[in-house]
Amino acid sequence: MSFLTPEYISKNIPKLGFGLMRLPTTGEATAIDLKQVEAMVDHYMDSGMNYFDTAYFYHDGKSEGAFKEAVVKRYARDLFTVADKMPIWLVEKPADVERIFNEQLERCGVDYFDFYLLHALNGANNTKCEEMGAYEFALKMKKAGKIKSLGFSFHGTTEDLEHILATHPELEFVQLQINYYDWEFEALTHYEIARKYHKPIVIMEPVRGGFLAKMPREIEAIFKDVQPKMSIASWAIRFASSLDGVMTVLSGMSNIEQLTDNVAYMKEFKPLSKAEATAVKQAVKALLEAPTVPCTNCKYCS
Repeated sequence: MSFLTPEYISKNIPKLGFGLMRLPTTGEATAIDLKQVEAMVDHYMDSGMNYFDTAYFYHDGKSEGAFKEAVVKRYARDLFTVADKMPIWLVEKPADVERIFNEQLERCGVDYFDFYLLHALNGANNTKCEEMGAYEFALKMKKAGKIKSLGFSFHGTTEDLEHILATHPELEFVQLQINYYDWEFEALTHYEIARKYHKPIVIMEPVRGGFLAKMPREIEAIFKDVQPKMSIASWAIRFASSLDGVMTVLSGMSNIEQLTDNVAYMKEFKPLSKAEATAVKQAVKALLEAPTVPCTNCKYCS
C-alpha cells in the first residue's frame, strides 16, 4: 500500500519541484555554477518547498554531485526530499542495477531516496527492467528502507504506458511529459491512463523545453490581456499544476531569475480560472497554426 495518498501529497509535497536537469553553468556546457545553485536552493527552501529531482546522466553525470553539495551538505536530511532514477539503458547485466544504485546513493550523499524511478520507460526499457531484475531489486531496496516510494518516468507509446501500469501495480507514481501545447495529442491520453490506474503524476517538461516561455508578440498578448504581470512561463506551469492528480510539476530552472519567478506564483498556488483556461486554449490554437513544431530539447532521442 502506497503512502502517497491525496492527503499526504497535499500536506507534504510542493506543487513546484526543482528539476536538476538544466542548472546554471559557469560558461562551459557542463561546468555547474555551484554558487548560483546554492542561492537558488536557499530561495526555494526558504519558500517552503523541498522536492528535488535528479538523474544519473543529467549534466553529463554531474547533477547528483551538485545536489549533494548544494542541498545534502547544507540542510538536514528531514528537510528535503529527493527523486533519482535508474538508467536502465546502461545496465548490461543484473549486477549493474545494484552497482549503479549504490553509486547514486554515494553521488547524492544520502542513505535513501524518497522517490526512485525506473528512468525513461517504454516497451523496450520496461522489458529490460524485467530481464535485469530491476523491479525485484527496487522492491528489495524499498523493503530495506533505501527507497520510500517507487515509480517510473515515461517516454513511450500509449500502449507501452497501459501495459506497464497493468503489469506492474507495485509502481506507485508516474512521471509524464505534459504541457498545454501537446495536451490534445498524446499528453491527454497518457494523463487519462495514469488517472485510470489511480497513480499520482509528476509532470516534467511543462514549459516544453523552454518553448512555452517565449512567444510571438501576438500570442503573448493573449496572456497579457488576462494577467499583465504574470510571466509567460507561469501559464505553462500553472496549467500543469491545475490538473487533478498531479503530485508536483518539475521546472528545470537555469538561473536565479527563473526560480524567483516560479516561486512567486507557486508558493501559494492557485489553479487556472475559467478566463485563464480560455486564454490558454486561444494561445494553443494560434501556436498550432505556426509552420513548425519545436523540439523540447530533452535529448532523449539521442
